[in-house]
Amino acid sequence: MSNNKKILLSGVKPTGQVHIGNYFGAMKQFVDLQDEYENHIFIADYHAMTTVQNKEEMEKGIIDVALDYLAIGLDPKKVVLFKQSDVPQVHELTWIFNCLTTMPYLMRAHAYKDAEAKNKEINVGLFDYPLLMASDILIQDADLVPVGQDQKQHVEYARDTAEKFNRVFGKGEETFKLPEHLILSHVETVPGTDGRKMSKSYGNVIPLFATYEEIKKAVMSIPTDSKGVDDPKNPDESHIFAIHKLLLNEAERQALAERYTKGGMGYKEAKDGLIAALEAFIKPLREKRAMLASDLDTVFDILKEGGKRASMRAEKKMEDVRKLVGVKIY
Repeated sequence: MSNNKKILLSGVKPTGQVHIGNYFGAMKQFVDLQDEYENHIFIADYHAMTTVQNKEEMEKGIIDVALDYLAIGLDPKKVVLFKQSDVPQVHELTWIFNCLTTMPYLMRAHAYKDAEAKNKEINVGLFDYPLLMASDILIQDADLVPVGQDQKQHVEYARDTAEKFNRVFGKGEETFKLPEHLILSHVETVPGTDGRKMSKSYGNVIPLFATYEEIKKAVMSIPTDSKGVDDPKNPDESHIFAIHKLLLNEAERQALAERYTKGGMGYKEAKDGLIAALEAFIKPLREKRAMLASDLDTVFDILKEGGKRASMRAEKKMEDVRKLVGVKIY
């Protein structure tokens, strides 16, 4: 890995089955950017503990994330892929940040305010979530953090915390970099089978590693209007086309859109075409994931090596931090 590359960091919680919306919305970008940046991708297992409090579920979730990202093409020779829990320095730094941060400041966090508005009983982990995230980002000297428009606050918390530490303990020196958010503006919201945003909570997803039968069942459930085979159809109003175009290049998109507008293609044919396109896209991923799953020792070795590299970088940072706060006296 080149030391001249900027460091890009992102965490993925081990919760739930991934779908093609996750892939086109975020996962694909990590693969696309792995040559441009020094990518640090971590499995946010301790973050997940705010909601996942079951041993078997956690273990399965961690393995699933590792398999998912390796299957889509994340290259461990280019990317530091690791478990958050393999970098214990993160939690040491979080405590230091806790002691610098006021409760009213944390009460501004979107996740906290949302939970409070719903009268949920809020655990301390959820309340403190922004500082654990700030530690994840700052301890690796991340330059860039890819986020959606609604997640910019995460990076703002990290920047504010870095500035406060630099001011209080660093005497103005930059102990911590001020990370920037990276918003991938060309990434669109991926529609589900019902036209709404693809989301497990809506039950409108197509799993990223779906079997052929799962693909067929999902596509055949897509609602259509009453237009006949010969009737012209507006591709921009078709839930079938909205998903299909994700799998096509520009020329193929235009050609398919023309078939909709000219008429002569019924929804059965359109769905069959989408099923074939999805199977062609998903099958190689599904097969690679199955191959990886048959050799988990290799997957674990990748995570262990990534954890060692991430922990070494974190320990180097913490050596400076301990001196600055005054706890390292020998």
